Amino acid sequence: MTSFVPIRGLHHFAYRCRDAEETRRFYEDILGLPLTHLVRAETIPSTGEHCPYVHLFFEMTDGSNVAFFDLGDNQAADPSPNTPRWANHLALRVDSVQAVEEARARLLAAGVEVLGPVDHEGFVQSIYFFDPNGVRLELTTTVASDEEMAGYRATARAQCDAWTREKAARLAAAG
Repeated sequence: MTSFVPIRGLHHFAYRCRDAEETRRFYEDILGLPLTHLVRAETIPSTGEHCPYVHLFFEMTDGSNVAFFDLGDNQAADPSPNTPRWANHLALRVDSVQAVEEARARLLAAGVEVLGPVDHEGFVQSIYFFDPNGVRLELTTTVASDEEMAGYRATARAQCDAWTREKAARLAAAG
């Protein structure tokens, strides 16, 4: 079997937003991500479905984007009823622990409730907060050394396999 085409990185991850301007203020004015593109249309290009919208793109320094759809009805996406609010989130990388701390101070000064910083067992250090649409965001920086990261890579598949076996046994015992 031939390998899949190389995936080079994230272009964008899109969410629904309640209001384009509210979202722009948060991502551009508070988080400092410039609004670099906006699509305004009456129909969905992939389906042909009629749905007036704007699609906003906020660019990160690596060229990837966080994007939002304002569908014109002042509705944010509903959280998933079978998933805790902490599980679905967008983690954005910053350069250092100092940058995490500076971001925390800026967010608090803007009236945003922030959890953390949280040290994730020497892997990353993070803060957590919600945007105006209820999207949980994480700002994080790697604190593990290159050697520790190599160790994580070397054992990740075996750990996933072990979890899969344990989960199957637990579900079989419960069912």
